[in-house]
Order: sequence, then C-alpha cells, then structure tokens
Amino acid sequence: METIENYLPILKDNVLLYGVNFAKALAIFIIGRFIVRLIAKAVGKGMERSGTDPMLAKFVTNIAYALMLTFVVIASISQLGVQTASLVAILGAAGLAVGLALQGSLANFAAGVMTIIFRPYNVGDVVEVSGQTGQVEEVDIFTTTLRLPDKTKIIIPNGQALDGAITNYTEAGDRRMNLAVGISYDANIQQAREVILKAISKSDYVLESPAPSVGVTELADNSVNLTVRPWAKASDHPAATLELLEIIKVALDEAEIGIPYPQRDVHIYNH
Repeated sequence: METIENYLPILKDNVLLYGVNFAKALAIFIIGRFIVRLIAKAVGKGMERSGTDPMLAKFVTNIAYALMLTFVVIASISQLGVQTASLVAILGAAGLAVGLALQGSLANFAAGVMTIIFRPYNVGDVVEVSGQTGQVEEVDIFTTTLRLPDKTKIIIPNGQALDGAITNYTEAGDRRMNLAVGISYDANIQQAREVILKAISKSDYVLESPAPSVGVTELADNSVNLTVRPWAKASDHPAATLELLEIIKVALDEAEIGIPYPQRDVHIYNH
C-alpha cells in the first residue's frame, strides 16, 4: 500500500525545481527592470543633450520603457516553463479584448502621438485647452499636464485636449489685455484716456511696442465703457491684469473722474 512517504522524493524534486525556476524568474524581472530603467533614463538624457524638445524626449522615453519592460516580463514568465509562443498568442488575444474595452485610452494615446507630430503646443507654453488656461508642464503618453496661475495641477486626457480649440498664447510671445473700465457720462473721455495711458505706462508689465490704446466700446445705461488694451508678455498676463486694474482705479480717483455704479430714479406719485 502506497503511503505519502513514497511521494516525498518526487514532491521534493518538484518543489526544488519550481523553486529554482521561480527564483530565476524573479531575478530576471528585478534585474531586467533595473536595467530597463537605466536604459530609458540614458535615452532621455541623451535626447535632451542633443537638443531634442523635452516633450518629445519624455514621450519617447516612456514608450521605450514600456516596450523593454514587456520583453523582460515575457522572459521572466518563460523561465517558469510557460511557452512564449502560446504566451504571445494569449497576449495578442487579450490585447485585442483590452483594446476594444479601452478605446478611450487608445484614442488618448493616438492624440498624444499627434501632439508630438503636429506640435500645437510645447512644454512651457501658456495655452488654453478644454476651458483651462495654464502652462504646459508635461505631455505624457495619455495625458497633458497644465500648471494654472494659482499653481493648481490639471491633468487633461490628450484626446480631450485635441478635441476642441487650442489657444497658444506663448507662440506670438506677447499677449494683449482687454480691460473694461466705465466712466461717468459727465466725464471728459479724452481726459480719461490720457489719465489711463499715463498711469499704465508706469507699469513694468506694459510693453512700449505695440503701444497701448484706449477706446469707447459701449454707451451703457449708467456709464461710458472704455476698453483699455495694453500688451504684456504672455507669462505676465495674469499678474499684469490685476496690477493694471488697480492702477487705473487709483489714477481715475486722483483725477476725480467718476466710475459710476448702477442707479435708478424712483418717482412716487400721490393720487
């Protein structure tokens, strides 16, 4: 009668064999991943030294890392005795199923490739995409990262970023501001224009060329609305807007030019 002692030698041999194979597979994965990271980092640094755009360097580095890590994983699994041909077939079928399930992610990947090729914006540009305005911090395989003026980090899927209009404020270098200012109907428009132009010329943000301008854009119910159009560097636009509005308000107050607020005349009749 067979007992468990009869199977112990076979069990020990199998445990030893699979234990050694598992240790080899684990070693291949750990060492391979370490080498892949070094190679990917070297590729990225090499591209940066050659003057390659940071956005393209980051994108290529991520792709290279993913591909090399895939080969490491396959080599590691094959050490366990799994046939690589069967594994590749299984991965192909699984990739098809995953691709159908993750169509949105594949669209984001394709949009990332298109961003690299057509360059609607680069890292460091101030842009408006998907209703958000900020500086491009990173373009990854699937997403674009913006840093807003208040330092908020916004991550936008590449497909969504390319789906709508893209406004690149950095490409032209300078950006015009449109500041709305209302003055009283009793005020002298020419005087108000001179006061505003003199006041904003003292700001370090305002560029001399193109020259700023002030014009009437609306005769509203309670005020004559002026639009002040100074120019500043795209990166200075948020700070310049805040500073100039305050400068204009102080200058108009000192010149005793009223900035009206909505008023209503109420008439009471006694019958």
